[in-house]
Amino acid sequence: MALSLDMILDLLSIITLAGGLFFLFVGAVGLLRLPDVYNRLHATTKCDTLGAGLVLLSLALQSSLAAAVRLGLLIFFILITNPTAAHVIARAAYKTGIKPLKGRGLSDD
Repeated sequence: MALSLDMILDLLSIITLAGGLFFLFVGAVGLLRLPDVYNRLHATTKCDTLGAGLVLLSLALQSSLAAAVRLGLLIFFILITNPTAAHVIARAAYKTGIKPLKGRGLSDD
């Protein structure tokens, strides 16, 4: 039985959706479990950017060309804004006096 293009797109869509949901779940666990604002930002920024991108890619694979282009632009927007927002939050936290946790003999200097 040969795989049709629709079956391949469905399979890719399921794989990217599952991957996206996994990364979103890991980001949520990191937000709840990590000790300080900097570690939490790192976990959520990385995981949420990748997770949202994969979920939107899954949607783009199942939609029309016009909707897929819009979803692609949304993925691009998320790739630009998530790390930028995390950097601004981390910088604001540092400037207000919240120091990063020190470990393994590392200093803040």
